[in-house]
Amino acid sequence: MALFEVPGWSVPTAPVSKSAQSTSKKRKRPVSQDADMMQSVEVNLDKLMRKLGSVGKHQEDKQGPKKKKKNHGKTTGGLDAKVEHTTSNKGKEKVSSSSSGSIKENAVKQSVKGGSGLRKQKKNLKPDSGKSEPQPQNVSPTANEVSGLTSLQKGMKESLDGARFRWINELLYKSDSSEAVKMMKEDPAVFHDYHSGFRHQVQSWPSNPVSHYISQLSSYPQNTIIADLGCGDATLARGLHPKKLKVLSFDLIPDGAYIVAADICSYVPLPGSEPSSSKMSEGEAQVVDVVVCALSLMGTNWPVCIREAWRILKPGGELKIAEVASRFTDVDEFVSLINSIGFKMKEKDDHNSHFTLFEFKKVGRASRTDKEWSKVLSNSGLLKPCEYKRR
Repeated sequence: MALFEVPGWSVPTAPVSKSAQSTSKKRKRPVSQDADMMQSVEVNLDKLMRKLGSVGKHQEDKQGPKKKKKNHGKTTGGLDAKVEHTTSNKGKEKVSSSSSGSIKENAVKQSVKGGSGLRKQKKNLKPDSGKSEPQPQNVSPTANEVSGLTSLQKGMKESLDGARFRWINELLYKSDSSEAVKMMKEDPAVFHDYHSGFRHQVQSWPSNPVSHYISQLSSYPQNTIIADLGCGDATLARGLHPKKLKVLSFDLIPDGAYIVAADICSYVPLPGSEPSSSKMSEGEAQVVDVVVCALSLMGTNWPVCIREAWRILKPGGELKIAEVASRFTDVDEFVSLINSIGFKMKEKDDHNSHFTLFEFKKVGRASRTDKEWSKVLSNSGLLKPCEYKRR
């Protein structure tokens, strides 16, 4: 009796067939269906290649003449040998191919997904489909790209520049000129940042006093010598230079061309003298015909600038002052102070809503002691500092 033999049971002696072992419950697509689909793909692909015309010719030049493949209902051989279909439980299909025939590979993928894929493939098909898609070239950059800033970034930069200008401006008005000189020497960029902001602010003014003086002084004789005290970026000199007028420009930082470095509220490097006695005198050795102070009476010691203007002006010379109207605590007291230094007012123009313009003529005066000058020059509070609202 054989081992494990059970009455009523028998074990077949024939081996299990290989076909029985490979039996799987997995559903497979009939071979004939795959063959029909691949044949349809081949026919559609041939139609597509014929319509592409020049694209097909270019591809043939690169890869050699095509060989037409036939499908006899087999799942191996020809193009079908390079295509593998894998169906997931979500119904998606993946198509993998060798590096050759990349155009046909794309067409097969679109055909398997549906007829509309062929039309889409026709639009996107390119001769060098194996290469990455070229990027657009020779595209003109926008203005923002050239400057490197977006419109938002530009707005933020303008706001920061404006805030820096207001901060510097208040420092210059509320401190002694010697402190301003020290600040500018330690960081020359402060001077340029200030005047950059100043130029931006000028654009919002109804009129610019400097433009007024350029127009007015253009009619003066060509041998007239003008001293522009606190010249900024020397706009007056640049405007009058073509008129053959001689303009000497002074400010804290020189530019190597128009501007001479000077603290105008301390000393202006030009010839001229104070009276040497108690007798009325206008000094001697002066060379300047006109002094212009256009929005330049800054710092807590600004009256010294008026004294220096008197010293460098010729007898009977002119002093032109333009100041922000809101700075004056008392216009009459301001005029009285200028007169006490050695001037007589000729004209006042307060028609402008922003600025008041004055014209003075130099007159003789007697010498003063240091104590007397200290009392005169201590009246700087007649001009308030320019202040801005906090934002």
